[in-house]
Amino acid sequence: MVFVVGLVLSGVTAFPLETELRWVVRVTDGWVWMNGSEVSMWLQRVERALVETNAKYPFMAYGTDWLAFAHLVIALVFIGVWREPVRNKWVITFGLMACVAVVPLALIAGGVRGIPVFWRMVDCSFGLLGMGPLWVCWKGAGELERLG
Repeated sequence: MVFVVGLVLSGVTAFPLETELRWVVRVTDGWVWMNGSEVSMWLQRVERALVETNAKYPFMAYGTDWLAFAHLVIALVFIGVWREPVRNKWVITFGLMACVAVVPLALIAGGVRGIPVFWRMVDCSFGLLGMGPLWVCWKGAGELERLG
């Protein structure tokens, strides 16, 4: 269920990106240790780019709407694991493979797109953190399978 909640939160928060980013930049601007930091400058740059893009080309946000939708749909698939873990163990395996795939995607595509290394590590962490609850579920489903 932790994984489902994570997917839903990731999905829902991908819709209002400009509002959320504006809030994050305003909040972190008040933190003395963040002023002038690489993280602070990156957040401000991303906010500026998002505001300008949304003003001139609002249809570009449609891509992140679909990203959000995909997270929500994938979360629905994991409900089957909660109801019938042994029968749907393949879903857990799929989730583990997807989490592993996050790392090379973040490192390779992030490099190509000019994403700073520290932010690529943040992105990698989502895949690595997602593996924890999925691994517990996978082991539990295997144990239930053995018990019959």
